[in-house]
Formats: sequence, C-alpha cells, structure tokens
Amino acid sequence: MINQLETPLYESIVAKFEIAALQSRNTQIGDLRQQAFDIFKASGFPSPKNEEWKYTNVLPFLKDEFELEISQDELSEATFDKVAKMVTTHIEAIQNSIKGEQKGAYRLIAVNGKFNETLSILPEAGKIKIQALSAATEEPAFIQNFGKIATIKDNAFAALNTALFHDGLFIEVPKNVSLDKPLHVINVLLADANVFIQPRNLFVIHANASLEIIETTITNEAGHTIFANGVTEIAVAENAHLHHYDIQTGHKGLRLVQRTEATQEQHSNYSNYTFTLPGTELVRNNLILHLNAKDLESHLYGLYLTADKQLVDNHTEVHHKMPNGESNQLYKGVLMDNSKAVFNGKIYVYEDAQKTNAFQQSNNILFSEKATVNAKPQLEIFADDVKCSHGTTIGQMNKESLFYLQSRGISEQTAKNMMVNAFAFDVTQKIKIAPVRVYLEKLIAAEMEKNVH
Repeated sequence: MINQLETPLYESIVAKFEIAALQSRNTQIGDLRQQAFDIFKASGFPSPKNEEWKYTNVLPFLKDEFELEISQDELSEATFDKVAKMVTTHIEAIQNSIKGEQKGAYRLIAVNGKFNETLSILPEAGKIKIQALSAATEEPAFIQNFGKIATIKDNAFAALNTALFHDGLFIEVPKNVSLDKPLHVINVLLADANVFIQPRNLFVIHANASLEIIETTITNEAGHTIFANGVTEIAVAENAHLHHYDIQTGHKGLRLVQRTEATQEQHSNYSNYTFTLPGTELVRNNLILHLNAKDLESHLYGLYLTADKQLVDNHTEVHHKMPNGESNQLYKGVLMDNSKAVFNGKIYVYEDAQKTNAFQQSNNILFSEKATVNAKPQLEIFADDVKCSHGTTIGQMNKESLFYLQSRGISEQTAKNMMVNAFAFDVTQKIKIAPVRVYLEKLIAAEMEKNVH
C-alpha cells in the first residue's frame, strides 16, 4: 500500500510521527496516536479508486514538498505583530460590511491551529472553558470525548491528523449556560514555506446549554502552499443547542480538508452552516452526525461559490439511530470558470429509528460551460415507518430570466447578482445571526463582481 506514499511527504510524516509520539506524555493520546498512524500507514492517502474520493483526486495536491508542523514555538515578536495586523484588518473588513448590524462577538484566535490567548477577547472567567487543547488533557470532558467521536478507521486524513496533531481549541459550555454573544473563531494560517498542518478542536456543549460559533479563515498572501488537515469533534448533550457557522475563504495556495464529526443526545439541536467562496484551491468538507437518541434535530446548510480551477467537495453523513429524529440538508452551489464541485450526501436510518423525518437536497447553477458538478445523494433505510427524501438539480443560468431583468433597465452584472442572491436565499435565510448573513451576502456580491463578466 506504500506505492503512492513513497514521496518526500510520506518520509517526513514517518519522521515527524516519532517526534509527536515522544511528545505525548498522556497515555490516552499516545496510544491513540499509534493506532491512528498504523491505520494511515496501512491505507495511505486516498486515490479516486476509493469510492469516497471517486470525484476528487487529492494526490496532485500532495506532491509539493511540505514542512510538517509538530512542535510550535511561541510567536516571535515580528510574527505576533503580523498576526495582530491580519486580525485587525479582517475585523475591520467585517465591521465595514455589516454597519448597522453589529451584534458583537467574543474572539478566539488560533494561529496554525494553536490557541493564542493574548490576541483573543474571551468571556468572563468561569462562564465557559476556553483553552488550548494541549492544556485540557486532564479535563473530564476531554477524557470522555477526545478521539471517541471522530472516526479514523477507513479515514486516512482523520487518522493522519490524530497521529500528528499538536494543538487546537478546547471549548466547553457547562450545564444550563448560554453565552450572551457568539464566539468568533479566527483561524489564522501562516506560512513562510509550504506547510502541512493538523488543527484539532473539541467542542463540548453540556445539557441545557447553548452556543453560537462563527469560524472564519485568514491567510498571509506569501505565495506558499498551506495544506490544512483539520478535525473537529463536537458533543451536544441533552437539550443543548449549537449553531456552528464556517465561512471558508483563502488564497490560491490554500488547501483544506476538514472533518467535523458530532454526537447528539435527546432533545438537542445542532445546526451547521458551511459557506465556501472563491480563492482556495481545494476544499473537502466531511460532516458527520451521529443522532444517538430520540426526539432531536439536525440542520446542515451549505453554499459554495466556486471560480477559476477551484475544487470544492462536500460529503455529509447523518446517522439516525433512534426514533423521532429529524434532519434537514440543503446545499446550493454556484459554479464559474473551470471550477468543479462535488456533493455526496448520505442518510442512514437504523432499524430502531422509526418515525424518522429526513430531507436532503442539492441544487447547482453553472455559470460556465466548463464548470462541472458531481452529485451523489444516498439513502440507506432499515426502518419501515419513516419519511425520507432526497434530490439533486444541476442547471445552467436562466438566460430568459437574465434577459427579463435587463429589459427592465437592470445592468447585466446587477441582474446576475440578483439571480444568485435569489438562488442562495433558501440557504442564507436560515442564518440566525443577522450580521453573519449581511457579511456573507456582501462577500457573494464582491465575488460575483470579480468573477462573472
């Protein structure tokens, strides 16, 4: 199985694993690292022969010579100043686009996956727990959940992250606590050479608690390639609520493979909103939900706007395991230039999951004859009293509608923007935080102005 791994990257991974293993003073983590590394070595990186990667050939994106970050030193003064300036510019851009809609948010800064408390603006002490993952290894919530939610079997990238991760974010919301403002997690990705990083997060929302998380990404435009292979584990307890937003932007050299895996308990609600915009070369989102109890609901919303030769691949899995569960999946894509999108959504209804109500829909508009979409909705149902549906549409831009708008004195560019906003509305209207919705709409308009002529 080593054929495709006989590369400088593979050799570097083997060497770095030995370092990571030595740094694992925690036995639980050390054993998990070894198990994960054995899985990765046995399988290697996935090729298109792997059904889960049939439409996304990731191997060409792995041919660069990468440095693997394992032990991260504290930021130098110059790097700290650079990050601070990047964060300030990012915040100012957001504030300028949402004038009149300010809700305010706490701020968490992670630099190449490592929590930076100095640059963060946190809730008052004792409200919730926010710390570096490496500092949380003795926390009961860490011991109970870490490495027990994200599946590494048959998942090479998740296994690699588990073997090599250095640090990340640990967020724990105690019982009966609702934060008064959202948490804005700013993922700062830096590189002065081609780097391969493994960010790792754990979010635990206890019973009757609620939280809103907004993730954004900023990168330095240094001409280097950043391959970020991230894993986020989420535990949503009984009657808890988590609204999780992820706005994915970045420069041309950014390649993202992200696995977000969550468990839910009775009467809980987990809603995920993933928005991918032009800029990144590769985005692969793996979103997996385990609905472990009855009477709960999950909502997965996605919007991807692709341009140039960008490749965006969304894979979802929803596992209904108990009765009276509800899940909704709605993904919409607008594709331009030579870009490509993939949507593979799976719904599994287990034998005990009677009275399940599951919906899945994927819709795509092609603004270019060279853009392509591969869609593969899947249902596996082992219960007989359920309501499940799925569907996919792929179509060209409606020229008659465009002509109609132009005949009313609307410019072609404005008309196209209006059509995209109308198409995306089914997703954007689901956003619960008004400033996030306004910010996203401004980003979409700017990208349409830049990429559609």
